Amino acid sequence: MTHGKRGLIQPAIKCRGREYLRIIYGPEYTAPEHLARLRVRSLGRKRALATREFALGLEALTRFVAGEPLRRVHECVFGVLALESEPVDPRL
Repeated sequence: MTHGKRGLIQPAIKCRGREYLRIIYGPEYTAPEHLARLRVRSLGRKRALATREFALGLEALTRFVAGEPLRRVHECVFGVLALESEPVDPRL
């Protein structure tokens, strides 16, 4: 596949580094008492949603590259959009 109109499609998982997390949670977020509070937030639901979004995005890319009809690609894309509309704590 050449770079061009078709190069920008890439699967991704959000990875937030320490500096980004300091912006969200404050400069002292690595203090033990703050980390303990953040750990009890139960990230399982958010992690599961992100994993499903990633899998659907990868499936959409696989279908697109295989030359399947666009309606088959869009099935996956609409699935990702539906998952993104799930209410989740935005601070996670």
